[in-house]
Amino acid sequence: MPVIIANPHTNKKITVLALIDTGADECAIPAGYAPLLGHDLMAGQVKQVKTGNGLTTAYSHTTSIEVGSFTAKNVLIDFMPNLHVVLLGTKSFLSHFILTIDYPRKIFSLATPAR
Repeated sequence: MPVIIANPHTNKKITVLALIDTGADECAIPAGYAPLLGHDLMAGQVKQVKTGNGLTTAYSHTTSIEVGSFTAKNVLIDFMPNLHVVLLGTKSFLSHFILTIDYPRKIFSLATPAR
């Protein structure tokens, strides 16, 4: 699904295809996107992340993520070397929305919860 990822400090934006990853807590993005957004990759919060391939180092930076008319602000995204696709995780992204999956029709939708 196409999403817009923006750096709130530089107002730089990129449009990328992303996958919803219900098995991931956090959002993750290939490290190569950091300079396009105006982030200094190595200046991010450094942490070790468990992946299907073992432990790797991630550098977290604050972003906003837009999907359609919905925006999640101040999302920490883990910029990761050797990652090749943008992943939208449950705690840092999906927790803001109601996700409905109609598997027989191969349709999913995001909605904001009533507040």
